[in-house]
Amino acid sequence: MFKSSRWWLVKNVSKLLTSGMHRVEFADFWMGDQFCSLVFTLSNLYFVGCVYGTGVDTDWRRCTSGPGPRWGIAFLLGSLPLVVRLVQSVKRYVDSGLITHLINGGKYGSGILFYLFYFLWRSQGGFRGPIFVLWCIFATNYSLYAGAWDLLMDWSLLRPHAPYPLLRPNILYSNHIPFYYFAIVTNTLIRFIWVLYIPIQGPNFFIRTFIAAMLEVLRRWQWNFLRLENEHLGNIDQYRVTREVPLPYSYDDPSPESDGDDDEDAPSHSHKRTASRSWHISRKGPESDAPAAEAGAVDED
Repeated sequence: MFKSSRWWLVKNVSKLLTSGMHRVEFADFWMGDQFCSLVFTLSNLYFVGCVYGTGVDTDWRRCTSGPGPRWGIAFLLGSLPLVVRLVQSVKRYVDSGLITHLINGGKYGSGILFYLFYFLWRSQGGFRGPIFVLWCIFATNYSLYAGAWDLLMDWSLLRPHAPYPLLRPNILYSNHIPFYYFAIVTNTLIRFIWVLYIPIQGPNFFIRTFIAAMLEVLRRWQWNFLRLENEHLGNIDQYRVTREVPLPYSYDDPSPESDGDDDEDAPSHSHKRTASRSWHISRKGPESDAPAAEAGAVDED
């Protein structure tokens, strides 16, 4: 990356650590959402350090076996992005007064509970007991909560009376309509990727975790395309950007069939045309997480 790009990245990542102390901009919560897809990566930092600390010997599995403080450390590292997004949502509610920001914050709160019970369950060796049942309940709740927010709020899809079923009235990737349906299906399925951990038989947890992490990369990749598209449409809707600059007057456009001298005595046929053409999109403003949030737009992961 160029120096300016590296500085932009460092600056915005640093701002995540001071969330709640400054006004939340689009780049802030967008960057926070990227880190929400790195839960598995962040939570495994401790285990990687433990393995290297033991000299990568044949007994490296002891770093992940049995109960102990190691699982608490993994939970704190993995849930940090969700805590940051929760703080950002509360801050946006305080600044704007929009209740939808608190609803969005509830999504991250449910995600924190989901990972809390996941790591509690893993610390017990994957035993099928009360903790496992609670984890499944909170996991289902989080998957439904976050999946619905992705489609309805972050992407503004599933709108009635759209030219393409289940999409929205206005789309930018009009040459790639199948991509929208692919994203809807895969995003929903990957939100429930935690079911990979339920079967007792099959690949070990390390392989399952790797598969889940790779699928989350795909989900976030396509999420970014549709999230930024929705952000741009939200800016147009709030007149932060316009496709054509609206002019505050009309003009007369004489008919091209008029030849001047031959039609001097004929009635003048002028066609009234308006110059105020702008691309105004009819969308539900409160459902976008754009900087337009102050005008009623809200986010999400």
